[in-house]
Amino acid sequence: MLNRKKFANFAHLFNLLRITMKKLDTLLASKLVQISAIKLQPDSPFTWATGWLSPIYTDLRMTLSYPDVRNLIKVEMARLIMENFGEADVIAGIATGAIAHGALVADSLAMPFVYVRSKPKDHGLENLIEGDIKPGQKVVLIEDQLSTGNNCMKCLNTVRDAGGIVLGVVVIFDYQFSMAAKALRRAKLPIVTLTNFDTMLDVTTDGELISDADAEALRQWHSDPENWTPTGINAVD
Repeated sequence: MLNRKKFANFAHLFNLLRITMKKLDTLLASKLVQISAIKLQPDSPFTWATGWLSPIYTDLRMTLSYPDVRNLIKVEMARLIMENFGEADVIAGIATGAIAHGALVADSLAMPFVYVRSKPKDHGLENLIEGDIKPGQKVVLIEDQLSTGNNCMKCLNTVRDAGGIVLGVVVIFDYQFSMAAKALRRAKLPIVTLTNFDTMLDVTTDGELISDADAEALRQWHSDPENWTPTGINAVD
């Protein structure tokens, strides 16, 4: 169960920060762009593992190199777990991007931590879950970014197959794709997010970090990411 006394220090720190800082989702989106944890390249799109071309690439492991951003994510995730999933017994990071963040959050709450793979390793014990989940324990998943939702759904099913009761998932960055939202609704999996695509786009356009043409390219991609095919542009793997 959550260690509420230990978390009180983090909650107090957060409340002090809220007085002077921007709204959380806006603040975090701005910081992610500033440290290049979110990269925007409409003129030279990336190729995702899905095969999609994308004008945006998110690598939230970059946040681990920036203590202020790393700690903001840790404190906020811990707060959201306390507020939304207060009966949790175990924190489970989704491999590989959310392992470090999940471990930091679990440590701040003095809770057990495991991490979950979407597919087994091809060597060793071939575990899908690293760590110990006992049947009947209540689990909160930690995900760094939610795009198609496929990875999250696989890990959800893995935890459920192990006897865990998944209370919900806390996500750092949500791409807000309808396919992921529908999958989570079908699985009856509550989701809580720190920031998202729409907020990131507002931050970059309001701050004039991207041109109007680039902003429109991002909107068009987001409306149909699977079929977005800009012409005359070289993709970056």
